[in-house]
Order: sequence, then structure tokens, then C-alpha cells
Amino acid sequence: MKLTGVELRRVAMPLVAPFRTSFGTETMRDILLVRVATDGANGAAEGWGECVAMSGPLYSSEYADAAADVLRRFLVPALAAAPLPGAHAVAGVLAPFKGHRMAKAALETAVLDAELRAEGRSFGRELGAVHDRVPCGVSVGIMSSVPELLDAVGGYLAEGYVRIKLKIEPGWDVEPVRAVRERYGDDVLLQVDANTAYTLGDARQLARLDPFDLLLIEQPLDEEDVLGHVELARQLRTPICLDESITSARDAAAAIRLGACQVVNVKPGRVGGYLEARRIHDVCVAHGVPVWCGGMLETGLGRAANLALAALPGFTLPGDTSASGRYYAVDLTEPFVLDDGHLPVPTGPGLGVVPVPERLAEITTATEWLAC
Repeated sequence: MKLTGVELRRVAMPLVAPFRTSFGTETMRDILLVRVATDGANGAAEGWGECVAMSGPLYSSEYADAAADVLRRFLVPALAAAPLPGAHAVAGVLAPFKGHRMAKAALETAVLDAELRAEGRSFGRELGAVHDRVPCGVSVGIMSSVPELLDAVGGYLAEGYVRIKLKIEPGWDVEPVRAVRERYGDDVLLQVDANTAYTLGDARQLARLDPFDLLLIEQPLDEEDVLGHVELARQLRTPICLDESITSARDAAAAIRLGACQVVNVKPGRVGGYLEARRIHDVCVAHGVPVWCGGMLETGLGRAANLALAALPGFTLPGDTSASGRYYAVDLTEPFVLDDGHLPVPTGPGLGVVPVPERLAEITTATEWLAC
């Protein structure tokens, strides 16, 4: 296949409610979309990829403007100039450029989408999905009060979500967890996410979460402090899950071998794409470590691909694959609607979804066409 052009499109999508984590509050997503046009043995095709980089380098070192810049100046020209037998070759072509995994993931996803659309195959089939629908959890941000949190959790449980994840930070950890357990009981699947907000010196405080029978505590320490997580794991009964620390299958294998985690969160954008995400899944399955699919407030494009990934056999814990309405009043694609706590895995060619043209035009803030 050959690239004939790449469109970089920026869209602005307001969230239905502010989403607060330990590193900041989001009210609007400034999203970089990548659309590729290709030509090959099966004819012309196009594909879409969603870059999950935020507007600022807060979750990671990447941010949307930088992703657009590296795509424009380096990644797209390199891919356009290289022989491209298929999407599986994209990572190798882009490997000389250090980092920028979210930008690489968006480009690889768009190429894979185009390839699969041309061949009439779905993302789920390509990745190895074994389920036609996946159970859905929901991520609940830091609230201004415990009563507000309890109301929010109650609403999500009423909608049918099968797992609740609470964002935590120093000063907002034990009390909100205790309140949720007391109000909604021990049968609710409950986990917490610190987004690197703690240090090893907080081990005693984090150990106070042990009595609440949590599924896991996600990324309590700095992303580079893998050995700190090893020591923390020795001091907690609650399983540690790594998120930001895992950027490749090699990272996952090393963290598991060291004992830094007992669970792994797989976010395709964070690790460079869905093909590397599948490799991480395979590594974890080989070591008997459960994985689950994290979320980055994706639109329907990213959500469709995440559902395909979450349908792989090793994804034994509910992920952050929430319905469209969790974050957006109107999604970019046709909405994903929760059904008995589950979402369907798209079965159409490629991602199985496309942007609704009128909606795409309404929220677009800028476009740039890169001829190849």
C-alpha cells in the first residue's frame, strides 16, 4: 500500500462535566485526528486515527501541538517515503524517531484502519478478539465533596456500569473510598487511580486502603519509579497496577519480572499503537497477569478501537470503555450506548465507525492536508 495524503484535523469537544484528576481538570478536549488516504492492491481507501495527547504535557510529556508538529515534519514524510507492505511495518519505519508514541499510534491506527477497510476486515478480527461485547467500567474524577461523589457513583451504577474507578490524590483517598464502600457495599467492583500523585513515603497512607478490598491501585508513584513500585508492592495487600510506567511490551515484561505490578493497564496511545498493545497483552497472558483497557476520554473513533482491543482473551478486568454519554453530549461518531453494562465490539470493516460528517464539520477548528 502507499500513502497518497494525510489530513491533520483539530476538533474541540466539550465534556458533559468537568473531569478532575491529580494533575488537573479538563472541561474541553482539543483533539488531533489523523486521516490517511491510501492506494494499494485492493484499491483506494482511507482510515482514521485519534491522537489521545492532551492539550498540555500533564498526563505525559506529549501534547497535541507537539504531536501535530512531529507528524508534519518527521513521521508522515518518513512513512510516505518508505515501502509499506502493511500497517505492521509502520512502527519499524517510525522507530528512528524517539518517543512521540501517541502521535505514532494515531498514524499507525489510521493506516491500519485504511488497510482493513480495503480488505473488508474488522479491527476486532485483526487483533484477535474473542468476545462480541465487553463489560464497561467508568472513571470518576475527584469531586468537591464526598456527597457529590456518592451521587455520581450512584448514577453510574444505576446506568449499569459494572466497575467503578475513583481518581485519588493526597487528601482525597481513604475517606472517599470508605464512603463509597459504606454506601454501595462490598459487591461493587472498585479500584482507584492515583496518576503518579504519591511517593514511597506515602506507603503507610496507601496501606489504609487495604481493608476496602479494591481490585487494584493504579500508578501510585512516578512513572519512572519502577523500583519504588516494587517496594510499595511489598507493603500493600492491594494489587498494584501500572499505567504510565508501561510504554512497551519490554517495559511490561521487566515490570512483571521485578514484581512492580500485579495488573497492567493497556492504553494503545501511550504504548505506540494497537499492535504494540496486543504484544503487551500477549506478554501479560504469558505471565498470568491480568490486563484491562484504559481510556483517554476518546471519541467514538478511539472508543471503537479500544473495544476491539478489550475483547482479547487476556482482558479479564472491566476497562474504562465507557459509553459515549459519559463524556460527550454528542459524540463524533454514532454513539455507543451501554446495554446491561456492556458495549458491542464493532464488526464492520476497519474501526467499524466513521465520523458523522455534520458533526465533524461542526466541531472542526483547523485542518491541514499533507500530500504524499
